[in-house]
Amino acid sequence: GGATFDVAMRFLNECPWERLHKLREKIPNVVFQMLFRGSNAVGYANYPDNVIDRFIAQAAKSGIDIFRVFDALNWTKGLHVAFESVLKHGGVLEGSMCYTGDILDPKRDKYPLKYYVELGKEIERMGAHILNIKDMAGLLKPFAAEKLVQALKQEISIPISLHTHDTSSNALTALMLANRAGVDSVDASLSSLSGLTAQPNLNALVSALENTERDPGLNQEALQQLANYWETVRTYYAPFESELRSGTAQVYEHEIPGGQYSNYKPQVEGMGLGDRWEECKKMYRKVNDMFGDVIKVTPMSKIVGDMAIFMVKNNLQPEDIYERGAEMDLPQGVVEFFKGMIGQPHGGFPEKLQKIVLKGEKPITHRPGELLEPVDFVASKAALEKKLGHEISDEDHMSWLMYPAVFEDFQRHRQEYIDTSVLPTPVF
Repeated sequence: GGATFDVAMRFLNECPWERLHKLREKIPNVVFQMLFRGSNAVGYANYPDNVIDRFIAQAAKSGIDIFRVFDALNWTKGLHVAFESVLKHGGVLEGSMCYTGDILDPKRDKYPLKYYVELGKEIERMGAHILNIKDMAGLLKPFAAEKLVQALKQEISIPISLHTHDTSSNALTALMLANRAGVDSVDASLSSLSGLTAQPNLNALVSALENTERDPGLNQEALQQLANYWETVRTYYAPFESELRSGTAQVYEHEIPGGQYSNYKPQVEGMGLGDRWEECKKMYRKVNDMFGDVIKVTPMSKIVGDMAIFMVKNNLQPEDIYERGAEMDLPQGVVEFFKGMIGQPHGGFPEKLQKIVLKGEKPITHRPGELLEPVDFVASKAALEKKLGHEISDEDHMSWLMYPAVFEDFQRHRQEYIDTSVLPTPVF
């Protein structure tokens, strides 16, 4: 789920559903988990409620066991439809709360420890089987991780999982202290794919826990064989790396999520701003502060990033937006956010900026899905088949509902070249 659904079609010309079926066939006895963006499903927009339900039903049918569901603003109203759907279709519901700020810093008082404890309790009340701490930018410092897990363990009865990124190089230490506090599961990567904007090193974690009461018991020789294989595979994708050479504590300043960082720099360079990369990172933080210190995870992270690029490209500072913003064509995502189409942020919108962005248009205050017309699946699928000139599966239809233009490009590729997923990677 998450970005991998999009990436399969957009960049690899592969069907994400076919990939899931092949993996499920080869790996029958290990649970599969997907990331699901609440009302945004695996896309960047809000989708009608019946599309959210249909996607989850299809994913469960196709082999997904655990659904890790988050909302881009930690707005629990935005989680309801997806939560109910996962439970209805027999999935394991891992309710996610996104971590931002710093619970150790008394000056960052918008998201204190109490905020996360109350949010975790609400997610448990909503029926989650597992509570996930989603630290998408790697901002959860080691002692904060210990403090947060300890507090949640005292208040919450369901298992707690922790997801973080190693951009700062502090993530493995954070996992170790969370382990000491009793966290039930953590995300980690094989050593050759770990570190930097990815997850902490699994091989190192397993070694560190060996001969302790929480030894996971994984075969270290087998893990090394896997790491050796992926070390070679990774070289094929060298042109797409983030270009970070080492961990950087600068992440605590700009707060760019790990999953965005490697996309953000090419986006900046594509706008002709490669020589202003440092400026773009600093502007990302300024935009976050302008927006009221928001949760920066997909799609909010993209909205903050797009605004930062817009401001750097046009040589603007925050004061310029306040003075002349009403005359500017701001990025569409920024307008949608302030209109309430992503949801309602904790603490509300900065009212002065909201009025400037919306230029007199009235924002919504309820759940966006309530305003969206349900999709007529039969009519929609028939129209798409007519457009493409051939029949499609229910899974293909769902891919099109998520990403219409990307799916149609993918279909054209398939018709021209047949299935290129069978090609070796360097050949492709």
